[in-house]
Amino acid sequence: MGAMDDAKHNTEKLVGKAKEGIGDATDNEKLEAEGKVDQVKADAKKVGDDVKDVFD
Repeated sequence: MGAMDDAKHNTEKLVGKAKEGIGDATDNEKLEAEGKVDQVKADAKKVGDDVKDVFD
């Protein structure tokens, strides 16, 4: 996995954490859930890239 991919996934995860925090602070359940989904997606992409690197 390249450094750019790693940075992109970390940024996506941070955005998700921010959304979750803002959603929690404003009692916006939809935004909070969206933030959690964004974090899971970022983690899944990172795992996918790690698996791909094993086979390269």
